[in-house]
Parts: sequence; structure tokens; C-alpha cells
Amino acid sequence: MTQQNLLVRGWEVVIGLETHAQLATNSKMFSGASTAFGAEPNTHACVVDMALPGVLPVANRQAVEYAIIFGLAVNATVAPLSIFARKNYFYPDLPKGYQISQFEIPVVQGGEVHFMVENQEKTVHLVRAHLEEDAGKSVHDAIPGMTAIDLNRAGTPLLEIVTEPDMRCVAEAVEYARTLHGLVTWLGVCDGNMQEGSFRCDANVSVRRPGEPLGTRREIKNLNSFRYLQQAIEYEIHAQIDILEEGGTIKQSTVLFDPGTGETRAMRSKEDSADYRYFPDPDLPPLVIAPEWVERVRQSMPELPGAMAERFIADYSLPKYDAAIITQSKAFADYFESAANACKQPKLVANWLMGEVSRRLNSEEKTIDEAPVNAATLAALIARIADGTISNNAAKQVFEALWTNEGDNVDQIIEAKGLKQMNDSGALEQMIDEVLANNTKSVEEYRAGKDKAFNALVGQIMKASKGRANPAQVNALLKQKLG
Repeated sequence: MTQQNLLVRGWEVVIGLETHAQLATNSKMFSGASTAFGAEPNTHACVVDMALPGVLPVANRQAVEYAIIFGLAVNATVAPLSIFARKNYFYPDLPKGYQISQFEIPVVQGGEVHFMVENQEKTVHLVRAHLEEDAGKSVHDAIPGMTAIDLNRAGTPLLEIVTEPDMRCVAEAVEYARTLHGLVTWLGVCDGNMQEGSFRCDANVSVRRPGEPLGTRREIKNLNSFRYLQQAIEYEIHAQIDILEEGGTIKQSTVLFDPGTGETRAMRSKEDSADYRYFPDPDLPPLVIAPEWVERVRQSMPELPGAMAERFIADYSLPKYDAAIITQSKAFADYFESAANACKQPKLVANWLMGEVSRRLNSEEKTIDEAPVNAATLAALIARIADGTISNNAAKQVFEALWTNEGDNVDQIIEAKGLKQMNDSGALEQMIDEVLANNTKSVEEYRAGKDKAFNALVGQIMKASKGRANPAQVNALLKQKLG
């Protein structure tokens, strides 16, 4: 994408994301209370979470290890010493009156996330990833006219991942978020369940004329779906441009996105770090991470997406773009490898995964784990394309039947629907002879050098065969007969 193509109404868009990934620990960041989702209100809140007098926090070792894993995966620096700080603000569901977070010295510093967007490679640089605890939840109108407080989430461990303002369009922001989601679930540090709040994004959006300094940003809070992320940023971009083109100014603020209206609305003026009065938490010693610990974690890590993509290029002769797309999700990559090994047609498998399968998953908002067609069944379907039993068009009909549970056996569906290709050269020759005899004008035009006439003849042959003729055979036999 060129700089010109990225402009919106002549304005350059600047986007940075802050993502809260809930770490997949059984207990909370600074207490032994359960992190299980869906419990009755306040049943998973202990005395530490409720900030009763005299209690002391203790850091969760597993949460720290998950932070190390993430840092290594994005090629960041894992700080040998980092500090927990108190972030002071008042909110009803924050019982201590402060949140334990990290400020000046986070556990993960720097790093990069690479992904493909519109067939181009993009790199987003990370500022940091720091450990912190979540707040509780305010439940409005649980009792008519009142707000109730549920502290089950209070103290849940989070890794807040902060980017540089490197993104210049909505597509880049959404693809970065998808890639990051795929990475944290791939690593097993987060379950990625966006409906339950395990992975949610805050988007910092500003606009400027090309070449000018950065504009004033507004932060869109708590976006828990990729669709909402896209819609919220798109609305915010145009809202800011409207204000500026009407002679107004953008005020730094925090806004919320309303999915019902598709609009953002101001929540409060945006605070700066000084407003939170950070200071080191006196109840928590500095977090020391020895090099030996980092090395043990490194040795135990799974194959990373980048390494797997390189392997797919080498072992399956996939194009770089295909390999990058397929390895954005561990489940997607495993599905591909299973199907490719079963049918020995890796490029066809990749095409189907990035085409028909992804189209259906996206339209139904499903993950590959929820696909009605498993890897073995897709491999069986692709094998029938490769051996000439069915055409690509017929394969789409079989796939539709498999997806909608009309059947689960590829060969039985092919037989039941009469989709088997005509591969009998004798029958095809007879059909071609009849088409040539009935379309002498097209034959003369082709022999006079008009290539379009050949396609017209192929179309007539396919029509005569009701779409069942093998296209490759038809092309070869037709060229032979036309000399």
C-alpha cells in the first residue's frame, strides 16, 4: 500500500494499540483466588482481592513465566529486574484505590510483531509488555436503580502489550490484533476468549496532514471483537476529520464504542501518567528474573509462527504469503499440516483454507476448531480434485454439503449429486465434434487468430456436458482438433 492509498480524505491516520491479554493461570496475580470464569458474583474474591487491612500480595510465578514466554516470542528484552508500582485512581470496582501494575521498568521491553496485510509484510514495534492486575466489574441495574460490584475479576493477571503508533490504516490495526491474538493463544499464555474478556484492545487514534506532527489522540476502550475494533476505528477517524475540517480541535480523551449505533462517545478526559501518581509498591520486592530462568523457558517453548512459516515454505513449497497467513493461528497451521500430509496437495490445501474455508469461518464468526469440515475430510475432497474425479466447481458443491451436514463422506456426496467429471476421452471427442459442427463461425474466427473464439467453444462444450467435462481434457482435445 502506498502512502497515497493510505490517506483518508487527505488525512494520514496514526494508530497504536494497547492490548490486555488475560494470562492463563489458575490463580490471580497476587493471591491464590481462582480465575475461573462464570462463577457467582464475589465467590472468587479473597481477602487480598478485597484489600482487607493487613493482607499482603505475592506475585504469581506462572504469570511471570508467561510474560517471559511472550517476551522471547516477540524478540524483546526480558528485564532482569523490574518493578511493580501502584497506579492510583478511584473507581468503585477497584477496592484498594489503586491498581498494581508496572510503570518505569516493565518486565518485557521492546519487541516486534510481523504480519501480512494486503499481500505486504508489516512490522509493528512494541514499546513494552507489563504485568498488572485487573479491576473488578460494575454491574449496572442488577438491582433496579442501583449498581452492584462483582470482585471476581479483581486481581486477575493481565499482560498489557503496548505498541508504537506504527499503524496507518484500519486494516493494519485489525490484522495486528488478529496476529497478536493468534500468537498469545499459540504460546498458551492466554485462552484468547474475547467474549469472556480474556483478550481486549484499546485503540489510540489520531489524524494529521501528511508531514505534520502527530495529532491529538483519543483512546477507544475495551474493544472485545475484531469487528468492533474495525468499526470503532473507522468511525473515530471520520469523526476526528469532521471536527478538524470544521475548524475545531481534538481534545485528548477516552471514548467508548457503542456497537448498537456504531459510534464512539466521550467517557472522560484522557489522563496522563502523572495523574495516576505512580510509585513503587512497598509491599512487593523488585521482580528478579535470572538468566537461567529465561534460558529454561526458551528451551521449553513450542515452534514459533515465523519458524513454522519458514518450514512450510521449505517442506511444502508454499509461497511466503500463504505460509504467513496459515501460521497466524496454531490451530489453523495444525489443520493445514494434517490435511496436506493426508492428500499430498499442500498448495491446494492452502488455497482452500485461505479461500472457501476462511470465507465460511469469517461469515459465521467461527474458529477453525469449530469448522464442520475437519482436516481429514477436506483432504479427501482435495484428493478428488487432484485425481480428476470432480472439477473445482463441483468441489464447491461437495464442500457446501459437508459444511451444512448433508453428509460426511466425500465420495458418497459426489455419487448422490452426480458430480463426477467426464474423463472418457471417446465421449468427450464425440461431444467436441458435435460442438464444432454446430459452431463453424467460432471455428473460423479461432483459425483467423481470434483467441476469444476458443473460450466460446470451451463454454459450449461445458454447457453440453452440463459442467461435468474435465476442463483440462477439453482444452487439450479441442486444441488438437483445431490443429
